[in-house]
Amino acid sequence: MVSLKVYIVCYLCVINMIGFILMGLDKWKSKHQKWRIAEKTLFLVGVVGGSPGCWLGMYTFRHKTKHWQFVVGMPAIFILQAAVILFLTSKI
Repeated sequence: MVSLKVYIVCYLCVINMIGFILMGLDKWKSKHQKWRIAEKTLFLVGVVGGSPGCWLGMYTFRHKTKHWQFVVGMPAIFILQAAVILFLTSKI
């Protein structure tokens, strides 16, 4: 039987890959004047656990790095998520 921790780690790996890929895809779309990915979608992926992937994608693809909402928002979401995880795991 697979433990809950394994599922959580797999989920986090997948959602962070999605966040990273979405940043790269949106950068590609902006260069080629294609229909863009909504900023709220990028933030949603960050909020549901993909903030490290989005944050890494921002700087890997040099995308959204001049938008203060992303420069401040993604690290803030990550710090908040890390604090919640530390708080929850310290209670166990």
